[in-house]
Amino acid sequence: MKKRHNLRLLFWETTAGCNLRCVHCRASARPGRLPDELTTKEALELVDQIASFSSPILVLSGGEPLFRNDIFEITTYAGHKGLRVALATNGTLVTQEKADRLKKAGIRRISVSLDGASALTHDSFRGVSGAFDRAVEGIENLREAGVEFQINTTVTSHSVRELPLILELARSMGAAAFHIFLLVPVGCGLEISEEQQISPDEYERVLTWLYEQSKESSIDLKATCAPHFFRILRQRGRPSAAARRKKDKDGMSAMTKGCLAGSGVCFVSYRGDVQPCGYLPLKAGNVLENPLSEIWASSELFATLRDPDTLGGKCGYCEFRRVCFGCRARAYSDTGNYLAEEPYCVYEPPIPAVAGRGKYISP
Repeated sequence: MKKRHNLRLLFWETTAGCNLRCVHCRASARPGRLPDELTTKEALELVDQIASFSSPILVLSGGEPLFRNDIFEITTYAGHKGLRVALATNGTLVTQEKADRLKKAGIRRISVSLDGASALTHDSFRGVSGAFDRAVEGIENLREAGVEFQINTTVTSHSVRELPLILELARSMGAAAFHIFLLVPVGCGLEISEEQQISPDEYERVLTWLYEQSKESSIDLKATCAPHFFRILRQRGRPSAAARRKKDKDGMSAMTKGCLAGSGVCFVSYRGDVQPCGYLPLKAGNVLENPLSEIWASSELFATLRDPDTLGGKCGYCEFRRVCFGCRARAYSDTGNYLAEEPYCVYEPPIPAVAGRGKYISP
């Protein structure tokens, strides 16, 4: 019987517009909205499409989603359709009035990006002076409004040494979770990848540090675009506190396996293009042309990403491939082949005695 793959997380890039100039931006965000962004009517129809076949967590992202005046209408409508809605923001536009409106709209959680423990580091990365202070003020407004929030941090060479300080800051602010994102060089990130990308060895050290922290952490810790974390969990021989909480009631911090692109996660761009994730720029369809349910069920791209036996190089015979899968976006960025081995993994799996365990054994 063919395995059914449930859509667990859907990231919708509601707009390409943003008020910051982040050097790592996946979306290559712009200072204004674009004419081909989904209209309010098309946005609500997208919500209908999602709710017609699945009940994922819907993450409204951008750009900066608060650039859209109709974001509160979209959030309320999605909640009425039974979807759990989260919102990803840089925090600088979260006034007390907007925080209250987001609470009334039924938002389940808001993620705010902090890419440094101080204004010096954060503002240099976000490209706008004062961004850190305004983000912290936005977080305080969310806290006062009673909106659950988490802190997201992109791990780069400039922020990696501040991770313990950012984690402590997240705890002191009352965050529900701290999520780290390992840089995937797409969008503006292509131009800074050599300067900002940490080495594979440091990548491993960061994930090991996160594992050690998560064992007794009072808040949820999670690594995104870092599928090796699941290998580390198994190599250590015991589940972390984060893994033990993976079946939490809202699913906001649920952890199942590494790369979920196309198998549990998908991404819808501001113009309706459907991709495996926001960092893998391969188009599976468009919601203005075909229903999302059809794209999810029938895309050849998604079908390939759901089969661990299609992986190449050492990922093809790694004993952890089914729980890790490697970052397909990072493989694509590095080699042009999304099935190639994960280029930032230091683990060397034993080569099987008999070839054929994976379809593509050779690097």
